[in-house]
Order: sequence, then C-alpha cells, then structure tokens
Amino acid sequence: MITQIIINTIITGSIYALVAIGFNLTYCTTRFFNLAHGTFLAIGGYIFLWLTQTHSLNPILSVIIAVIFAGFMGWLSEKAIYKKLRDNKSTPMVLMVASIGLMTIIQSVIAICFGSQFRMLGIDYNFSVYKVFGAAITIPEILIIATLIITTIVLAVILKYTKFGKQVRAVGDDVVLAKAVGIDSGKIISIIFFLSSAIAALTGILIGLNSGIDPLMGFNWLIKGVIAAIIGTVGYMNGGVVGAFLLAFIEQAVIWQFSGEWKDAIAFFVLISFLILRPNGIFSKRSSHR
Repeated sequence: MITQIIINTIITGSIYALVAIGFNLTYCTTRFFNLAHGTFLAIGGYIFLWLTQTHSLNPILSVIIAVIFAGFMGWLSEKAIYKKLRDNKSTPMVLMVASIGLMTIIQSVIAICFGSQFRMLGIDYNFSVYKVFGAAITIPEILIIATLIITTIVLAVILKYTKFGKQVRAVGDDVVLAKAVGIDSGKIISIIFFLSSAIAALTGILIGLNSGIDPLMGFNWLIKGVIAAIIGTVGYMNGGVVGAFLLAFIEQAVIWQFSGEWKDAIAFFVLISFLILRPNGIFSKRSSHR
C-alpha cells in the first residue's frame, strides 16, 4: 500500500509539474495568469485522437503533429490576442480575463467537433502493467515520469546556458530594459508560448493514454498545476516541480486515510494555507528564473 502511494504520488506529481512548468514559462515572461494554458492539454489529446482513430495515422507521428499543432495554436493566441492587449497597455487582470474567454472558446469548439463525452486514447493499445515492489505502473505512467525528467533537464540547460535562455530571463526581469539592449521581446514571448503549449499538448496526450480525455480536462489539471506553481513560487521552474510533488503527496495521503472525494478540497486547503502563511511560495527568496 505504501509503495503504491509513493508511485501514485510520483505519477500525479509529474503531471502537476508538467502543467506547472508550462504555466510558469508563460508567467515568467508575461507576468499574467494564462488560464487558457490548460486547454492545450485537451487540444493535444483530441488532435492525437483524430489522427489515430479517424485517419489511422502512426501514433508516434500523431504525437509529433499534435504537439506542433498545439504549439502553433499557442503561438497564434499570443500574436492574435495577448500581444495586441499588451500593445494597448492592458493590465495583467485584463489579460487573464481574455485568457478565460479563450479557454471557453477552445473548450466549446472541442465539444462541438468531438462531442463532450469522455474518451479513452489508450483503448486500442494493450499497455502492459508492471509491478514495482508490489505497486502497479503502466507504460503511459512511465512515459509521464520520463517526460517530466527530460523536460526539466532540457529547459534547465536552455534557460541557464543558452543565449535564448538569457534573453528569456532578461524579458522576464524587465521587458523595457530588454528592449533597450536590443532583445526582441515579442519574438521571445511568442517562442515561449509555442514551447509551453507544446509541453501542455504532450502532457494531454499522455494523460489521455493513461486515464482519458474530455473537453474540460484542461481546466481541472490547470488548477492543480497553478496551485503547485504558487506553492513552489510562481515563475520559478524548479519550485513548481517541488510544489507539484508536495501537493501530490498530500493528496495521496488524504486519499489513503479518508476518501478520494477530499482530493480537490485538500488541494485548495493547501493553497489557502500557503497564501496565508507563505504567500510568495516555498522559494520566495529565489530568483524566478534560476
């Protein structure tokens, strides 16, 4: 039982962390809560579903196409909506409200095109179940964990050691000063939206293969990712990962002792507790980009 709780914590925490990473990427450069970020999980899942089940396309190729398509949609949302609002000197609150509108539109379009019923992506794949010290784990769950590890390492290297990473940090610290030294902030933000949306899409596909998808799935996972980001300090990548696993562990411990019905309630209890006791998160003294 304890081993299964640990495995479940790692799996759930990995999903929360992937969502938090994408959310933090956009926040650290734009400084607003992009609540439409979660819908790109659903976009990735449903594009994969459409390509594999309607057009019988190879699953790996379908993943690549879905991830690129979602990345392009994220890039387009930045260019068509958020950039224009920023050019009009809109506040972060206005940008957040716009993201809620975009989220609603995307969810509605998905429901119209694919229906609102729950769909399983992994139903056509006979995934094996493995035992780790008596705990069960599936191939999609292993892929979720591996994806988090690879994503975290790659982003850490890019943000710390590359010219692009230095430009991202500069834009996040002071966009006006970044422009003054010749950095194209608009281009940097657009690339970040592409990357964050692509990560979200890949996460959505893996969630779909493991537990299924529906048009509203993005918002539910986004809430947990945002809570994880807040716990670990918003905008700090590694903090979001730590917050994700802390949140997942608390949830799994509560489920073990009580019931799964308490899962969402305890997540918000943890959020409120941190907002009261440590509003800037665990790593509040750390730079948001280190």
